[in-house]
Amino acid sequence: MKYSVDTYRLYQSEKRFAHTVRIHVRMKEPVDIDVLEQAVNTAIRRYPYFAVRVSVDEDGGYVLVPNDKRIVVMPTAEKMPKVGSDAVNNHLIFVDCSGNDIFFNISHTMCGGKGFLPWVMTNVYEYVKEKYNVEPYAPEVRKPDDDLLPGETSEPTMDMLTTEAPVYKRKFQKAPVLGLDYLNGLFNPFKRKPNYTVLTVDQNDLLKVIKANDSSVLSFFFIIFARALDRVFPEKDRVIVAEAAHNMRDSVGLPNTHCDFLSHVYVDYDRDDLKGDLEKLGTRTRGQMILQTDPSVSHEQVRKLFELYEAVDREHGLKAKRKYMADNSLATGKDAQHGSFIANYTGQMDWGELADYVEFYVFIIEGHFTVEITAMADKIFVGFMQLINTDKYINLLREELDRVGVPCTVEGPFPKRLPKHELPAK
Repeated sequence: MKYSVDTYRLYQSEKRFAHTVRIHVRMKEPVDIDVLEQAVNTAIRRYPYFAVRVSVDEDGGYVLVPNDKRIVVMPTAEKMPKVGSDAVNNHLIFVDCSGNDIFFNISHTMCGGKGFLPWVMTNVYEYVKEKYNVEPYAPEVRKPDDDLLPGETSEPTMDMLTTEAPVYKRKFQKAPVLGLDYLNGLFNPFKRKPNYTVLTVDQNDLLKVIKANDSSVLSFFFIIFARALDRVFPEKDRVIVAEAAHNMRDSVGLPNTHCDFLSHVYVDYDRDDLKGDLEKLGTRTRGQMILQTDPSVSHEQVRKLFELYEAVDREHGLKAKRKYMADNSLATGKDAQHGSFIANYTGQMDWGELADYVEFYVFIIEGHFTVEITAMADKIFVGFMQLINTDKYINLLREELDRVGVPCTVEGPFPKRLPKHELPAK
């Protein structure tokens, strides 16, 4: 690939969806915006690869160049500025806050959850340190003057991918989706109201069920969400398809890279099976995940992604590159594959004593019946995203969780307010 892997998502169209992430961190006390501004601009020292702006080279390709302007911190507004715009000093990140809430906004092109969560934690650490004049014990949180980890700025290349024949090939079948909801959420101004709700689960309650039913955090929620949709979809739809992103950095020898390069896992649930034994569903779900995250399978998916990027490189001029990506994107192009719902789990990261100052945190992305699962201390947080305002699905999820003995608390809905990009035209 000619360019940084961090740049290629910039070519994607944002006509329907924003390609950004908004991280909602709710503190236990009101946020001091002046202290936050200082903390954010101290924390960025640790992440020079995020302190960038977008430029266009002589061939029309996007490049990221250093940006030494301050990171903008502002009050939350009904309409947020675009990443990359003059309003945010041309950065692909900015921060806003209101009441007890801090929102970290970042272009999805630069990383995913594994990449931006350490940045968020460093910001929260600096904020707590400055506001309360303490140094919370948080040994796994990266501090502003810490050295970069080995390989943190390394990027994957095609020759890192295995050429072994896949041990498994999934026969793709079109997944049923909440079609009417999508139509209303995308095209009906009277129905469209992108929002998210936060469900909080006690890890002890969850682990008891997981251990008893041969599951994991993600496979458990796959089953819960599929069972909820089983109560909604018409009988003619016989299979519900769960989808999750799989970060491949470990399998290519780059465990510390901030870069986001993903394969996708799909689990097909026959609707009759969903009414059966939770342990059998857990075993089958984990088995499918293990098969599809095998390097011979996942690397084949990412090889197609890198081939797409190389094809974009061969196009001359920004307009041609953007058109090629729009026509051939693996996420939105003519050959795109999708599940009935998407659920991702970032995994457990140790916040140390910072957890004493934080109520919850969730990742906000585009989508409908899309779920981002995060963890901190003894809690699991489920960020549930919709395009329309309805409590139907949240109620179904709560009922399914109660049914297996995992109660939850619910907060929201909250408006998404996902920013889009403002990029140079030439």
